Amino acid sequence: MIHLSLPKPAFYNNTTLLHAFSSHKLNCFQIFPRNSLFSDSTKRNSRNSYMAPPILSLALPSETGRVLSIQSHTVQGYVGNKSAIFPLQLLGYDVDPINSVQFSNHTGYPSFKGQVLNGEQLWELIEGLEANDLLYYTHLLTGYIGSVSFLNTVLDVVSKLRSINPELTYVCDPVLGDEGKLYVPQELVTVYRDRVVPIASMLTPNQFEAELLTGLGIQSEEDGREACNLLHAVGPSKVVITSINVDGNLLLIGSYLKEKGHPPKQFKIAIPKIQAYFTGTGDLMTALLLGWSNKHPDNLEKAAELAVSSLQALLQRTLNDYKSAGHDPKSSSLEIRLIQSQDDIRSPEIKFKAEIYN
Repeated sequence: MIHLSLPKPAFYNNTTLLHAFSSHKLNCFQIFPRNSLFSDSTKRNSRNSYMAPPILSLALPSETGRVLSIQSHTVQGYVGNKSAIFPLQLLGYDVDPINSVQFSNHTGYPSFKGQVLNGEQLWELIEGLEANDLLYYTHLLTGYIGSVSFLNTVLDVVSKLRSINPELTYVCDPVLGDEGKLYVPQELVTVYRDRVVPIASMLTPNQFEAELLTGLGIQSEEDGREACNLLHAVGPSKVVITSINVDGNLLLIGSYLKEKGHPPKQFKIAIPKIQAYFTGTGDLMTALLLGWSNKHPDNLEKAAELAVSSLQALLQRTLNDYKSAGHDPKSSSLEIRLIQSQDDIRSPEIKFKAEIYN
């Protein structure tokens, strides 16, 4: 029998003590009078010998990894962490979320309510993890960040995590805007370009974000490839521009710089255009790229094929389900059918193949 140091329940008083005991079938708790079972010396020895149970995600880590994901959260719908955590778990990862915001729903609705985490509160959570030796992660994933102060704290988090695990992979979706429109204050672009990109392991911008981070207008496939080269020169070894519109065609362009001083391996994947707007797809795509690129560390094109194939199957299911419900998919943004697409996430059929550039 052992003593556990637990918060005092509401019914606790000086005449009772909460003890824990275990049997071969189950663990349970029972209240005994303070002096009914143990002498003081027995209780002291038991307390001193108590050892906390191991954190199994650390003691027996998964073959894939342990991810800290700092993104937004909504109660209803799938964006941010709600869009990223479940797919990564399906692919075998332990995922610990920190919610940069907690909203009732995404901001595309007529109204929303909730709370925003600031940089100081983020750091308090990191300190709490560190105090209990829980800060070992193989991956850090970040998505939408709305303020410079919070982003600066994220940079401190990267430094702290790499002081514990120098091999930490930092996957960054630099959510800045799309189709020529900024979602965030202008000053965040500078922080991403000058401080975040140099420390990222993988970067997953869209076309507009790649243009902002490189200063290069992307009008062709060659421009997309050059944007990847410019980003490689600053930091990340893996770059995936998740969507580029060239002459009416939608492409993904990926680039993997395995060794400095050697040309990167670059590829493209043609993506069909769907006449609808979906929420949470960028967050999901980055999570899938993290998940599959870690399973295929030297084959980024294979990881991208799997990620694109999963995403397209999910989007098609979402589109079909809205039509079945009698809703015009073009009339509003669509919430993705994440749970219903779990088989396509776990074991996608590759229908979208990468074409390697010479």
